[in-house]
Amino acid sequence: MSKIADIIMKETRLIIENKGEICPDFDQQAEFLSDLPMDSLDLATLIVSLELNTGLDPFRDGFKQFHSIAELITLYENTAA
Repeated sequence: MSKIADIIMKETRLIIENKGEICPDFDQQAEFLSDLPMDSLDLATLIVSLELNTGLDPFRDGFKQFHSIAELITLYENTAA
């Protein structure tokens, strides 16, 4: 697993746990809004946290659609390349 993937997985888990939810086991195929106890505010928090932790902003040129953790990892890895 790449460093970016590790950060995204860790931050996702932290956001879920910090709001008092039990974090289910999940993998990169998990979809944020259907498989995980997350809402749109949690996603916004995740994006801000990822920018602070990675220094990357794949949304600088506008919103890019993603549903799963794997899709978000790809966005960040492509930005880092």
